[in-house]
Amino acid sequence: MCYCYILFSQSLNKYYIGHSCENLQERLRKHISDHRGFTSTTKDRIIVYSENYNSKMQAYQRVREILIFD
Repeated sequence: MCYCYILFSQSLNKYYIGHSCENLQERLRKHISDHRGFTSTTKDRIIVYSENYNSKMQAYQRVREILIFD
């Protein structure tokens, strides 16, 4: 199962839209862990929305659809 998901950081008042084929809680853990990446700037990100897809390509396509309206 793959996912399109939206994270929110209250301290930054910003959303992050992503996709993954791993467990969402594990993916969130990676986002807030000590790594160098766009989402590593704050540790208060939470999953506010997710959708399930059968393939990574479908999940990625949904991310692109959402970003068009961003």
